[in-house]
Amino acid sequence: MGDANTVYLSLGSNLDKRLEHLQQAVFLLSKNVGQVTMISKIYQSPALGFDGGDFLNICVGLQTTLPAHQILNEVLDIEKNMGRTRHSQTQGYESRNIDIDILFFNAEIVNTLTLTVPHPKMHERRFVLRPLADIAPQFYHPILKKDTRNLLQECIDKSVLTKTENILFKNREALFSKIEFIAIEGNIGAGKTSLANKMAKEFNAKLVLERFADNPFLPNFYNDPSRYAFPLEMSFLADRYQQFSDDTSQYDLFKSFMISDYDIFKSLIFAKVTLQKEEFTLYRKIFDFMYKEVKKPRIYVFLYQTTQRLLENIKKRGRDYEQEIKPDYLEKINRAYFDYIKGYQQPNSLIIDISEMDFLERQEDYEAIVTSIQNHALRQLN
Repeated sequence: MGDANTVYLSLGSNLDKRLEHLQQAVFLLSKNVGQVTMISKIYQSPALGFDGGDFLNICVGLQTTLPAHQILNEVLDIEKNMGRTRHSQTQGYESRNIDIDILFFNAEIVNTLTLTVPHPKMHERRFVLRPLADIAPQFYHPILKKDTRNLLQECIDKSVLTKTENILFKNREALFSKIEFIAIEGNIGAGKTSLANKMAKEFNAKLVLERFADNPFLPNFYNDPSRYAFPLEMSFLADRYQQFSDDTSQYDLFKSFMISDYDIFKSLIFAKVTLQKEEFTLYRKIFDFMYKEVKKPRIYVFLYQTTQRLLENIKKRGRDYEQEIKPDYLEKINRAYFDYIKGYQQPNSLIIDISEMDFLERQEDYEAIVTSIQNHALRQLN
């Protein structure tokens, strides 16, 4: 393990979902370059040198064992993976979803065909110096022999910068810890437990899993729904209420947040499908009383899969009592979930279609799902 290098970078975006682009870039820097130790405030500034939308700009500081040229390669890969193609300066500036520049590498001077550090134009750009002054006000420019504050005071660029109230996070775990509680929901066989397990392991979350395998009414319900629907739903409700209350009311000091593979509201969704009208009316009264007392998730994720895909997943996992589940029952459950999400219009709800994904076998699919949740969380906090 080599000595840690101190690196400062400038990041900007002026296309589409600018804040999400900046956050994704920070996470990729944390994953591929080094530990992000500091993030500046976020500033909005006009495009400089070309006609385009306003930029959001930040500076970040990080610690890394990588040498300067490898950092450059990683930065270019991040930009490319995020859809940015760099052109030569002779082609002029243009709008971009992400722009990452290396400002300082320790206090070293690097001057090669591909990399110049310190950045040769940083002292001319207020949108660089202003956020850099947030995190490195006294960092000394090894060529100009002045610190960041003095460079900012003397900067000839008089562009108007506006400090925003938005916030970014050093890594995904820090972001999810602010959310506190995420519920992963879905139909039977959708993959909610698998995703909750995978995310809990990666992001140090307390895992809250539904316990249902020992429910004595479940096998009988699949054989004779009309007879066993009411005792089944009441049994589920009692079990979920007790477990959910116990598990979500007790924080784990060694975990960053909680993630569950169900929300207690699923009891009402399934009951509406399985119960007769009079039974459901009674059930709803009991449910409403209980629901007032339980903790609500900050983000509610619904994993959608087609009925055919659900049946394939159910067959694959091989639970005997699930093998007789009918397609029309799964379709009714899907519709009930959508009616719930649409009817309550909760801003914390996120629907992700994973019908063509396999997040257990393909890392890119898992990354796509987590990125969707990450961006939704960012919007919740901003």
